Amino acid sequence: MTDARPRLRLISHKLCPYVQRAAIALAEKKIPFERVDIDLAEKPGWFLDISPLGKVPVLLVDDTPIFESAVILEYIEDTLAPALHPRDPLERARHRSWIEFGSAQLNLIAGLYNAPDRKAFQDKADALSLGFARLEGVLGEGPYFAGETFSLVDAVYGPVFRYFDTFDAIGEFGIFTGLEKVTRWREALAERASVREAVSGEYPERLRAFLIGRGSYISTLLKANAELA
Repeated sequence: MTDARPRLRLISHKLCPYVQRAAIALAEKKIPFERVDIDLAEKPGWFLDISPLGKVPVLLVDDTPIFESAVILEYIEDTLAPALHPRDPLERARHRSWIEFGSAQLNLIAGLYNAPDRKAFQDKADALSLGFARLEGVLGEGPYFAGETFSLVDAVYGPVFRYFDTFDAIGEFGIFTGLEKVTRWREALAERASVREAVSGEYPERLRAFLIGRGSYISTLLKANAELA
C-alpha cells in the first residue's frame, strides 16, 4: 500500500517567524516535510517563479506552490489531522482574529528593531506592551491560549515571543511588566518541542548578527552589550 500523502517542501529563511508558524503546525501534526532555506538577499530564480510576492514561506505541495503564511496554515489545518483550530465556528473565527493580532505584533517588533533612536524604540516598546496587555485580558489559566490545548494561535505566538529571548539579554524594556498570564504563556511555549525545534541552534547568533546589521538603536545596544561581555 502506497502513501498518498503529498510531498511537502517548506521554502524558508532561517530567521523568518512566518516560516516558523508553518514548521510548528506541521511538527504538531507529526507530518514529515523538507525545509529548504534560501537567501532572501539573493533570491534564486526558481523561488521567484513560485513566489509572486518574493516572500517566504512558500509551501510546495508536490509541485503546487502555496504562499502567505495564513493561507499555508489554513491548508495544513484543512488537510492534515489532528485539528489545531477549535471546531466551533465562532471560536475558530476568534482564534483567527488573534492570529492576525499576532501578525500586527510582529510588525511592531520589526519597528522596534528598526527604530533609529531611543524615543522611537521606546514608542514601539510601549505599543508592544499595550498589545500584550490586550492579550493578558483574554487569556485564561493556560498554559496555552486555549487552556490545555495547543492551537494554531500558539504556533503563531511562539515565534513572536522568541524575539524577546534576544532582547531580554540586552536590557529590561518593561514590555511584559505586570503581564503574568502572558509571561506564563511565553514560558510554556518556549518549552514546547515544536516551538524550540522550529529554528536551528544557530538562530540566536544569526538574529544578533541581523539586528546589529540594521544600523538602528538596538544595534548600538547590542554592540555595547558585546563589548561588556
